[in-house]
Amino acid sequence: MRALHFGAGNIGKGFIGYVLSKNGYDVCFVDVNQQMIDDINQHNRYEIEILSEELRMETISSVTALNSITQQNEVIEGIVHADIITTSVGVQNLSKVAVILAEGLKKRVKSNPREINIMANENAIHASSTLKAEVYKLFTQDEADAIDEMASFPNTAVDRLALSRPGDNGDIPMVEPFYEWVIDQSERIEDNLPLLQGVTYTNDLLPYIERKLCIVNMGHAATAYLGHLAGYRTIRETLEDAEIAILVKGSMQEAARYIEMKFDANPAELNDFIDKILSRFKNPQVNDDVKRVGRSPIRKLGNNERMLTPTLSLHDSGIRVKYLTEAIAAGFLFDVPEDEESEKLQEFISANGINKAVEEISGVKNIELIEEISNTYKTLKKKRLSV
Repeated sequence: MRALHFGAGNIGKGFIGYVLSKNGYDVCFVDVNQQMIDDINQHNRYEIEILSEELRMETISSVTALNSITQQNEVIEGIVHADIITTSVGVQNLSKVAVILAEGLKKRVKSNPREINIMANENAIHASSTLKAEVYKLFTQDEADAIDEMASFPNTAVDRLALSRPGDNGDIPMVEPFYEWVIDQSERIEDNLPLLQGVTYTNDLLPYIERKLCIVNMGHAATAYLGHLAGYRTIRETLEDAEIAILVKGSMQEAARYIEMKFDANPAELNDFIDKILSRFKNPQVNDDVKRVGRSPIRKLGNNERMLTPTLSLHDSGIRVKYLTEAIAAGFLFDVPEDEESEKLQEFISANGINKAVEEISGVKNIELIEEISNTYKTLKKKRLSV
């Protein structure tokens, strides 16, 4: 069985490629990093480091790699003959993948019209649907109708912390033991291939997506913003501060209330889930930099993003959001000059004030909530300046 995977980064090699290989697939990575491509092809394998209590290495074999710029014909042939196609390139790069994917699917439908599932495994909601929309822009109506008979784009939710370190044969992905890959079974075409082991299939993906976005991703960002404000360097170091740990858990519990209300989720199960996530954040083998986790604050403080989605819904329902408010306020204080969005955020606040920033960047229209975030921001800023 042959898998074609776009993106040979930490998630590509340390998560998706890892799971596909464990399921018996020969994995071909498509990337633009020629050094990484050469390293993979020289050995037809790579190593990953599992960040468990006792660090251990695993070797992933039967792998090859192609350059999507200089080997376009080979990539198109890979699309024609693949049994499964996956991505982990960042949602902003899906339009680039779509160009060569469209060419490959046009050729496949004529020469090898076997059914295939194409899954974009990105840190975004409905990433596969986004990829499909980009691909279908490049088809005529007749081509789109033909592809519909052959290809499906099931949406997914993915979760695994993946970092990297230099190795003798290129960067080595460093991944936590935990991972979750959830696939929308209702969108999956029946391709006569065995279901992937170690993967969850569901007919309702949205609860998994929102749980990850609003509890996991929000909690991670909240830790980063509160930790950076307090002068800590890593996520783990931040959560060793008992006061901040209470704030982070409180924000996750408030977000869990949103998940409970929207999906009729079990509160006890959500509490257990929060404890599991916090234990992952505190993994002693992981030194995740708060600047890395908190980067792109304008996006993360956006109206439909991880921090504001639960906050706005709960506030509109008359439920207090004390901890989420503090996490958001800390986000507006994320001042990291080397981060382009952070720099733009601070310039906007300096020119327009915090109230306008909350209204424009986070899309908050409720005056009471704007004031609550603004007052918390001012309190946190004063506290930071007095230290």
